[in-house]
Amino acid sequence: MGTALHFEPEKLICGILYTDEAAADAALRRLTAEFGAVDVQAEPYCFSEISPYYDGEMGGRVFRRMVSFKECRDPAELAAVKILTNRIEQETADAGNRHINLDPGFVSPGRLSLATTKNAGHRIPLSDGIYAELTLFYARGAWNPFPWTYMDFQREQVRRFLSEVRRIYMQQRKNWLSSR
Repeated sequence: MGTALHFEPEKLICGILYTDEAAADAALRRLTAEFGAVDVQAEPYCFSEISPYYDGEMGGRVFRRMVSFKECRDPAELAAVKILTNRIEQETADAGNRHINLDPGFVSPGRLSLATTKNAGHRIPLSDGIYAELTLFYARGAWNPFPWTYMDFQREQVRRFLSEVRRIYMQQRKNWLSSR
């Protein structure tokens, strides 16, 4: 029988969907107040070119920024992180329409897992109505999609961002393991 151990810390990331740059900046300030400094930030891209899904609710062309936080965290916190990001979304909403959409997740050596409130066959219940989705897996030196992987997470720009996050994470991990 195996022995349950504590989870190894993982790299927290967040995708920020927005129509207004100032709203994205304010959301990022809230996130850094909660989770600490950002160590990687990708160039924004136009999410609306991939899907118009949020255009109506958010009132225009939607863009996405991807950020990674310097401090690694316990991946068991994923549900609590999503609950916090949902609260930030609600606090900045106007007449029920969000101005930002925050998609947190964790990068580990072999996967990207995202948090969601939407149930599906490939999602694992965590707690408080939050599910984890295995979004990408890392194998043979590259990020690989699943049939359900969101189209924008299959973009080369996002995979380059995740590779840089993973590179930093692997160095952090190497430092932890060598100090044991």
